[in-house]
Amino acid sequence: MLTGMKHLHSTLAIILLLALVVTIIITWVNYASNKPYNRKIALLGLISAHLQLVIGLVLYFISPLGLKSFSGENMGNSLSRLYFLEHPLMMVLAIVLITVGYSKAKKLEDSQKANRTVLIFYIIGLIFVLSRIPWSTWSILN
Repeated sequence: MLTGMKHLHSTLAIILLLALVVTIIITWVNYASNKPYNRKIALLGLISAHLQLVIGLVLYFISPLGLKSFSGENMGNSLSRLYFLEHPLMMVLAIVLITVGYSKAKKLEDSQKANRTVLIFYIIGLIFVLSRIPWSTWSILN
């Protein structure tokens, strides 16, 4: 079960990255050409982020590298620290930013401000995600 969850999490990570990039590009085009805010496109990034979060949390709680790794010894090991602390923390922060950006944009009446809000929050969220993906052990690349 653990192996299947890892593969699902890695596959959904690609879907999340693609969804965020597509959302950012389309929102950028809408912003640059003064087109209306497209809530459905922003929702694509939001849903994929939340789906990835749910699978990641399940994996975190069933994995031996998750909660069971909280010790001073593992803080010295950069790979262990990445898995039990840095990766989950940055991903949750990224998803919080994406959620806040979507929620703020949904409430705005002005399309330009809504597009700008989604751009800012989704780009920062994407940077957070890219900063803490364990590239060296990512199963999709190996």
